[in-house]
Amino acid sequence: MAALTAYDQLAQRLRQQPVRWLVTGCAGFIGSHLAETLLKLDQEVVGLDNFATGYQRNLDEIRQSVLPEQWLKFRFVNGDIRVPDECHRVCQNVDYVLHQAALGSVPRSLADPQTTNAANIDGFLNMLVAARDAKVKRFVYAASSSTYGDHPALPKVEENIGRPLSPYAVTKLVNELYAEVFGRCYGLESIGLRYFNVFGPRQDPEGAYAAVIPCWTRAMLLGEDIHINGDGETSRDFCFVANAVQANLLAAATTIPEAVNQVYNVALDDRTSLNRLFKLLQETLAENRPAVASQAPSYRNFRAGDVRHSQADIAKARRLLGYAPTHRLDEGIRIAMPWYIERFSSSDCRGA
Repeated sequence: MAALTAYDQLAQRLRQQPVRWLVTGCAGFIGSHLAETLLKLDQEVVGLDNFATGYQRNLDEIRQSVLPEQWLKFRFVNGDIRVPDECHRVCQNVDYVLHQAALGSVPRSLADPQTTNAANIDGFLNMLVAARDAKVKRFVYAASSSTYGDHPALPKVEENIGRPLSPYAVTKLVNELYAEVFGRCYGLESIGLRYFNVFGPRQDPEGAYAAVIPCWTRAMLLGEDIHINGDGETSRDFCFVANAVQANLLAAATTIPEAVNQVYNVALDDRTSLNRLFKLLQETLAENRPAVASQAPSYRNFRAGDVRHSQADIAKARRLLGYAPTHRLDEGIRIAMPWYIERFSSSDCRGA
């Protein structure tokens, strides 16, 4: 019989000793998966969202997937992290904060840097202050691989970053600096998780800032044009959402002192080009939608602010958190595909 992983052991411990969690951005993609997983582990969960990028349908899916008695342990607050009083209110009597609320997307930040700054820096600082004042045990937050900026080395190692290439990257770097200062000055324990292209069910396939996997999948299903920015050899370290959920819970609950007040890569330590990604999505969809097999992408200019290649070194997360990714790219695509097949719509969406 295989030994239990660190995550398996944590799940057992949480079921035996439930605690109270705050998930900001709980109606969003990653936040909804965090809330769902915690409820299935019989935890008490407070969820905060203002529906700027989240959806009521994600909360409805959570309710359908958990037991009625588990759903009763969930309290939703419609609120905004840009409002300090609302941040203080939701942090009361909370053990752990999983801070996911933010405005993502490099293109969005280039189009509207002020709104991105207000959510990602002002809102982040509001949450840090509220968590500090409420004396939460730990503050785990969504950092980003965009922090590596123009640093050329691969794979990306946490200690080596370059200059930011977008306003969004600036906000995520400032988050890390603020978290570190709050640890030094106020003793607030925090852990930042640098996500690398997380994907999975509930990732929005619509809108101008849709991520590449849901956007291309939806376009394939509708027979629409698929655009690849650049020559298609741009590569990313795609990470299935279950891996990100695992990292969040391990980070919140670690008892290793040197693991705290750190940042960690959350990915696979792998690289997939956009051309290869297109083929993977096409091959998976063609099993049920044969017409997809004849589709071909078109190519256009590289997108401003994009990094050419991205790959994470996850040795630090393995060593200090016990992080062990459970899903590779192709496995995650197969799990996510039925969700997109069922829920795609005809609204405007652009390629990666």
